[in-house]
Amino acid sequence: MMMYVHLIFLSIFLPASVISESYDAIEGEALVVRCPENDLSAKVTWYHTDTRKRIPEEEEGSRVFSKELFLWFLPTSLEDSGNYTCLINYPDGSKKGRKMNVQVHPYKRGMCFPSRILYANETRKGKISCPTFKNYENATIIQWYKDCRPLQGERYFMHDPYIFIENLNKEDDGYYTCQFTYTHRGKVFNVSATRIFISEAKHSSLPVEILFPKDEDVKEVELGTAFSLKCQARLGIKKQPIAVVTWDVNKIPAEYADEEKIHQEIIYFEGQHQEYYGEATLTISNIEHTDLQSSFTCVAMNEMGNTRSTVTLRLKEKSGPSVLMIAGFLVLLMSVAVSVVLYQSFRVDIILLYRDLFQAYSVKDDGKIYDAYVIYPQSHTNEATFVEYFVYQMMPDILENKCGYKLCIYGRDTYPGEDKANAIEKRIQKSRRLIILLTQQLINCQELNYDQHIALYNALIQNDTKVILLEMEKMGTYENLQESLRYIIKQQGTVKWKEQHTVHPQSSNSKFWKHVRYHMPVTFRSSDPANAG
Repeated sequence: MMMYVHLIFLSIFLPASVISESYDAIEGEALVVRCPENDLSAKVTWYHTDTRKRIPEEEEGSRVFSKELFLWFLPTSLEDSGNYTCLINYPDGSKKGRKMNVQVHPYKRGMCFPSRILYANETRKGKISCPTFKNYENATIIQWYKDCRPLQGERYFMHDPYIFIENLNKEDDGYYTCQFTYTHRGKVFNVSATRIFISEAKHSSLPVEILFPKDEDVKEVELGTAFSLKCQARLGIKKQPIAVVTWDVNKIPAEYADEEKIHQEIIYFEGQHQEYYGEATLTISNIEHTDLQSSFTCVAMNEMGNTRSTVTLRLKEKSGPSVLMIAGFLVLLMSVAVSVVLYQSFRVDIILLYRDLFQAYSVKDDGKIYDAYVIYPQSHTNEATFVEYFVYQMMPDILENKCGYKLCIYGRDTYPGEDKANAIEKRIQKSRRLIILLTQQLINCQELNYDQHIALYNALIQNDTKVILLEMEKMGTYENLQESLRYIIKQQGTVKWKEQHTVHPQSSNSKFWKHVRYHMPVTFRSSDPANAG
């Protein structure tokens, strides 16, 4: 039920969203506002537009009150500035709302009228009317002013509410202020109103329109930073004789505000189709808490009248991460962490799978013949050892027969009569990898074999060949190993043999052989097996 009543109330005020008329007054003077309605049989009720509070009829001591078509401010106060709605109830039951804007300007001694109080030019025939004068009963004009100077002379003739000018010329253009008194219940109040008068025009006047900012707009700011407010208004077609776009700060012109903190720049220009614009930029050098309670009003005027648009400031909300953003970030973090763990756990399998899936048929032209040169401690007895069985049986079966690699094993791949030193050096240089088998025999060996010496020289000094260390027995510490081998172990570790020797061929997919294949070079397949390698 309450929502229904609220919707009805809003629908009543909806037609009053556009300002019908604007009234300007000086602080401490009287102001009488008239609802723009000619049907005297209609019942009129006045409200504060923003608060929706009804303005009652006059009571003893009332300063602001209403009756029928009129709304009184006796006298005006700066706090009266705002929008007021007259709700018109017609005898047939229909309703209509009109919104009126009231601006009360601060009084300053020595100023005949505030520059913001300007009513539109209404005639070019030498007859100027006193604005709003007909709203006041028992009112008498005391004096007319032009540009703040009293009008005197035979050319001027005053008859309420007009002043007539004979022999009109261009010098009569300017600001005309009528000053009159208004008596209400024995109390006398001063009233003044200013009108723009232009005798001739080589331009087209249009109702002044503020393009931006919108009225009641709210701008977000940060404390301690500079901030600029820009206002742009369309003032007419071609250059206008009366053109003003400026800012008020708390109803006081910006030029009278804090000069050290507030600065204003104003420019006027013509658009593409000869529209005449004004633009005022108000810069606040340092936003403080007091600025959040201030109002900033753009005032735009031409000879047809004026309009305003008020802006307020509020602190920019610190945009913390939203729940969804945090959740998304955590999910992403967990996904990355899981991916890293999975990759570390299955790195070897992933790399080997990638090689199998995306390995192209091609020949690697790097000048090498062998994929790996195998170095192992050789036995000086006639008894066969597990290491020799591993080198001559298991490695060729797995790496050559099943995986397509080509190994160079001394004794198997050398020719009778070859110079041993030259043969070893040449084959190591033609190999892409060096496979060194680590055993206790290698530790106890006081001197390196020649092939070990050449291999480590190529790996460490020339940095030409990568080394794969196969730890075939439990080595314990590596303190007794040659320093060059200890260095390689520190850099890349070893692949440890943990499977017991069997007479059956070993699977190439066992953990040990997967790690060996991971360190081996990529095998480049070819339709011609002779080119593989």
